[in-house]
Amino acid sequence: MFHVISIRDFSRDDIERVLERAREMEEVYETGDDRLEGKILCTLFFAPSTRTRLSFESAMLRLGGDVISMVGKEAASTAKGENLADTVRTVQHYCDVIVLRHPKEGAARLAAEYSSVPVINAGDGANQHPTQTLLDLYTIVKEKGRIEGLRVGVLGDLKYARTVHSLVQALAEFGARIYLISPPELRIPEHVRVDIEGKAEVTETEDVTEVLPELDVLYVTRIQREMFPDPEEFEKVKGSYKITRRMIEEYADDDLVILHPLPRVDEIEPDVDELPQARYFDQVRNGVVVRMALLDLILNG
Repeated sequence: MFHVISIRDFSRDDIERVLERAREMEEVYETGDDRLEGKILCTLFFAPSTRTRLSFESAMLRLGGDVISMVGKEAASTAKGENLADTVRTVQHYCDVIVLRHPKEGAARLAAEYSSVPVINAGDGANQHPTQTLLDLYTIVKEKGRIEGLRVGVLGDLKYARTVHSLVQALAEFGARIYLISPPELRIPEHVRVDIEGKAEVTETEDVTEVLPELDVLYVTRIQREMFPDPEEFEKVKGSYKITRRMIEEYADDDLVILHPLPRVDEIEPDVDELPQARYFDQVRNGVVVRMALLDLILNG
């Protein structure tokens, strides 16, 4: 049984296998099939989500499986005082795989210790979001044909953004050059920096225009109000970056790829959507394809 808790649980070969299966799922995305008929996925979400939860459910349905859901802390027996371990030991009898989002770091790994069915981490606090990383890598490969040697800028909240922590670790494994772009208050955690600096060339800067002409990929993240323990800390850094159409047209190459895990707030202006470099809504579709691949590999082998 294989749990998906952290991108670090995947070898490079594992990731490439998922990406290859995702390519095979492109046609199935359009036609659907019944390879997971009789299987049930449970989405167990204790924190807000649009894309992750719905894309997992869409992926399961496109493969002929069924879905049950528990959404929101108030909808679960945890509101009555039940702990996560007991919730998981209950839910495992209703399904074949659990997709869990939880506000506390380490919750997914804890759930996996008590579950008799595979657990997929759909985000645990500011820690990890491995399936987002898999779809990000798939999007980069679709757009650029490779990861190795690419110059990838990661912009915004690098301290609390779990998508960033997972992504830069994977990019380092694949030999990308990584540019970390953030205000000093939102620099990437030291343990993540140390990990990637031993594997990839890393540049840190506060000025996106300084490095934008060099980039093949720009991965933008929002500054996440809900992740800040201190509201005053958020007020100091909100609105630190705004990607504008003029900025892209003036500084970026025509073949730059702009990605964003979404939701977007004000860090990318809406008129950037019209530019050929914008690929963040393609990421959304790719998320379904990649999660189809992952569910197929986990449940069918």
